[in-house]
Amino acid sequence: MIDPHAIVSPRAQLASDVTVGPFSVIGPGVSIGPGTVVGPHVVIDGSTLIGADNRIFQFASIGDAPQDKKYRGEPTRLEIGDRNVFRESCTINRGTAHDHGVTRIGDDNLFMAYSHVAHDCTVGNHAVFANCAALGGHVEIGDWVILGGLTAVHQFTQIGAHAFLAGGAIVTRDVPPYVMVAGNPAVPHAVNTEGLKRRGFDAAQIRNIREAYRTLYRCELRLSEALERLDALGADRPEVRFFVDFIRRSERSIVR
Repeated sequence: MIDPHAIVSPRAQLASDVTVGPFSVIGPGVSIGPGTVVGPHVVIDGSTLIGADNRIFQFASIGDAPQDKKYRGEPTRLEIGDRNVFRESCTINRGTAHDHGVTRIGDDNLFMAYSHVAHDCTVGNHAVFANCAALGGHVEIGDWVILGGLTAVHQFTQIGAHAFLAGGAIVTRDVPPYVMVAGNPAVPHAVNTEGLKRRGFDAAQIRNIREAYRTLYRCELRLSEALERLDALGADRPEVRFFVDFIRRSERSIVR
């Protein structure tokens, strides 16, 4: 399952059915779970843990040193879950000692060609990174987020679950769950209704989310006033409470 032209460190740990293509390099400290396919010309380095059934295409660089001038070779790591797809020329960096020392990627994510996940980022499950989407360091991406092509997310920014970032968006502040943003700088446009329908949200839940969106973005309220109304709306509506809790946790402020 390992091409004779691949270079695999004897200190790497690969499940018995892992496939490694020609001219790929697997460094010491790498662990790769069952069913994972590593294509040709891939480099996987550093302390990198990769789960089961992942697919890594040619020229991807996974787990190498962070692009951070403060990094001095401290031991840090990258953790990747199951069933992720990394297309051509993706770059995924491990963490730094200036955070928790780890970059984490969940399950069932798609990283299209040339997408980039910087040091100390956390990516949830079922996210889609279109071509050339890029995260700065310390970014948090929730479940089911879609990042359009050429999207750029500023360091320390949080993107809530089910958000949609349109192609070319430049995101410098936190994006609440369910919200579609576009532009430079990115601003809110609507609720990601189609995405919510595809993920099983019913009509009542979507109606509640739209009401919460209008309260925050269309009623010309100060944020504190909007949050008072949203607290009441979310008292018996979990999907709205999730929206409110994200806003209250935000440290960078939210897109408005």
